[in-house]
Amino acid sequence: MKLENLLISLLFTSLLLPSGGKLAAQTIVQTEVSQEIFAPQAEHAHGSSIVALPNGDLLAAWFQGSGERTADDVRILGARKAKGSDSWSSSFLMADTPGIPDCNPVLFLNSKNELTLAWIAVLGNQWEHSILRTRKSKNFNQAGAPIWNWQDNILLKPGEEFVTEVQAKLKELPDTHHGWSAYAPDYDKLTVEASKNSKYRSIGWMTRIKPLVLGEKIILPLYSDGFNLSLMAISEDDGETWRPSLPLVGRGPIQPALAQRENGDIVAMLRDSGDGPNFIQKSLSTDGGQSWSAATKTQLPNTASVELLKLADGRWILVGNDIHDGRYQLALWVSSDEGENWSSQPLYLEHDLGKKGGFSYPSLIQDSTGTIHLTYSAHQPGGKTIVYKRINPESLK
Repeated sequence: MKLENLLISLLFTSLLLPSGGKLAAQTIVQTEVSQEIFAPQAEHAHGSSIVALPNGDLLAAWFQGSGERTADDVRILGARKAKGSDSWSSSFLMADTPGIPDCNPVLFLNSKNELTLAWIAVLGNQWEHSILRTRKSKNFNQAGAPIWNWQDNILLKPGEEFVTEVQAKLKELPDTHHGWSAYAPDYDKLTVEASKNSKYRSIGWMTRIKPLVLGEKIILPLYSDGFNLSLMAISEDDGETWRPSLPLVGRGPIQPALAQRENGDIVAMLRDSGDGPNFIQKSLSTDGGQSWSAATKTQLPNTASVELLKLADGRWILVGNDIHDGRYQLALWVSSDEGENWSSQPLYLEHDLGKKGGFSYPSLIQDSTGTIHLTYSAHQPGGKTIVYKRINPESLK
């Protein structure tokens, strides 16, 4: 651990000591490196993703502009941290659909070591009109942006099975009795009715979190603000073609983060965009991501984001906002039993005692050396940036 990070850790811990001198529950994650990818600035910067390239470089991407879906100047930017370098490069353009906001980039390598960027172009300035886009590169080791050699849209067409699944899974959940008068149909009925519209089912699916790559099979997590639920885009050929899974249904389960258990089951931990108080939601697939159990709330508080990573040593780590009233805390939990149970006291990546900052949308990876890399949005009164942290997994024990 570098001296400056140790001093920061000691200072932060001292701030958490109550007047009686006993250590409060909050302790921060020990990091080998903690830095801003670029200086905080006025433009909105959010939704980062990070990938470790085969040559040892790190590549990050995020969206940036004068706003989000309503700002037509939003584009996908990136930066590179070359192997052995102590700093990130200047920002460069990764993707831009002229006149249309581009958001929520996701970076990953397929089994052929082709670099893929997936993101959304927000048509009509509405999340529910978003179109999935993707581009690939075989030439990405040089300084600056990758050279893209292929680009397409990911077009999905969920059929009537989508309607059947939404109806069946909602019936498995407890009745909330929300809006049950004749003039105010309840949430579940409105969702079922919307699912019958083939146009609604086919557009508005959005990226946010890295996929689960299982050889040539890629399971790309998606979510819909229109339906307020999730779905997977599944490819069996390294991302050449895609098909939809059945929907992951619940009351507000969005932005799924995935990890696979040793028995093949896939766990999704999800942001809770349903009724408050909000807690991280959980769902399980026993058939390779094609179908999912009805999402239910865990006991882990949540407001804005979730990310999940299976480590090489078998432990899982989970990152999210463990509060009900903002994004001023970003917590990290550890599980030794494949997500059945999580550490009772999380470690903290961010803990803003003044509650003025916003820290969210983490992206987590582990490289071939075992090192953990993390990026997330940092929005504070002085500006907005993307934070990068490097973590030794041994420090999480």
